[in-house]
Amino acid sequence: MPETTHRVRGTVNGETFDETVDARLTLADFLREKLRLTGTHLGCEHGVCGACTVIVDGAATRSCLMLAVQADGAALETVEGLATDGELAPLQQAFKRNHALQCGFCTPGFLMSVTAALREDAVADEAQAREVLSGNICRCTGYTGLVQSVLDVAKGQSDA
Repeated sequence: MPETTHRVRGTVNGETFDETVDARLTLADFLREKLRLTGTHLGCEHGVCGACTVIVDGAATRSCLMLAVQADGAALETVEGLATDGELAPLQQAFKRNHALQCGFCTPGFLMSVTAALREDAVADEAQAREVLSGNICRCTGYTGLVQSVLDVAKGQSDA
């Protein structure tokens, strides 16, 4: 009979974890249920909406499509890790300033997708901002504030 539980070790937001998980547990459920990091949201559970986006070893990843056992040895980042010492990250501040969120359900996924893209310098203009945002779905804000937030932070990073 195949082994049904596995040991998973790594870091999440710079903190080490060492857990035993069921072989079929998704990374999203692992983060929410085992590590109690509930900022990662589950929307469609098919990898379409982007609400569950986290950063795995530097890449934006749909955590509903990845098994927790696949994250063994990985460096994970969730929305909880963006703020430092209670201070919002520049992207979070831009979302707030530009009214880029309403209900907030999609916000963590957007923040993580954009964070990964900005680290790759993947945003130089509005078209690229929209491309980065296109992998996530928001049902209540429209995208004007989101686009402006991405552009504000991208411009700030290139000016630095």
